[in-house]
Amino acid sequence: DGVCRVGLSTEEIQDLAKAGEEGRAKKCTTRDLPMILAQSTTANTQGQNRDGSFWGATTVASTMRLAHLAGISTFVTGGIGGVHRNGEISMDVSADLTEMGQTPVVVVSAGIKSILDIQRTLEVLETNSVTTVGWQTDEFPAFFSPESGVPCPARADNAEVIASAYWAARKLHLPQGMLVAVPNYDPAGANVERAIQSALAEAEEMNIRGQEVTPFILKRVAEKTGGDSLRSNMALVRQNAEVGAKIASCIANSAAG
Repeated sequence: DGVCRVGLSTEEIQDLAKAGEEGRAKKCTTRDLPMILAQSTTANTQGQNRDGSFWGATTVASTMRLAHLAGISTFVTGGIGGVHRNGEISMDVSADLTEMGQTPVVVVSAGIKSILDIQRTLEVLETNSVTTVGWQTDEFPAFFSPESGVPCPARADNAEVIASAYWAARKLHLPQGMLVAVPNYDPAGANVERAIQSALAEAEEMNIRGQEVTPFILKRVAEKTGGDSLRSNMALVRQNAEVGAKIASCIANSAAG
């Protein structure tokens, strides 16, 4: 209806879930916000939304932007977007990385899926001066797996350190956000990670390139893992929420001065 919502009622959550199946929801990153708002407002004015609200489903990037406008310091997600494999050729780089370089919000995630190029993603985060921290780990998590083989730029063992770093950045007038990567130790994730690596090898053997890679990988992983992907996703969301709540509480309770 042309209004940004930070926090949803039970009825709104249910309508958003239905909207995905009914074609009333669209993935909405920061660049899409103006047009989504304008189109929704126009549709309401002209009486075109008779069958329910049209939703813009926010990405990490647009969620960061709206959270900051609402005065929220911390939010939790599953995983962030990143540099796609062969991204140096396709230039397929998520806007999440750009937004983190210009919006001072702490993003708590399970790292980056190994379907993406983790090393190059961390390089872009460094270029954008984004503080990137491993939660009680020295190795950057790979979403389904706590191991990626890529060292984390920094480590924090408690929420107090994250809160202190957040306020230090504010005192320095730094515009960047912070990424806190929480390793996922759920056993189901190991099976999913093996399936991802197997699917990546298949894609290489079949010479699948560019935009065709991601749909192929996702399809093969779903076929190989059954319900393990869902179970691992649920486990990591619960864990990320717990860590994020601790960080948000520490930020709110600590003084910037």
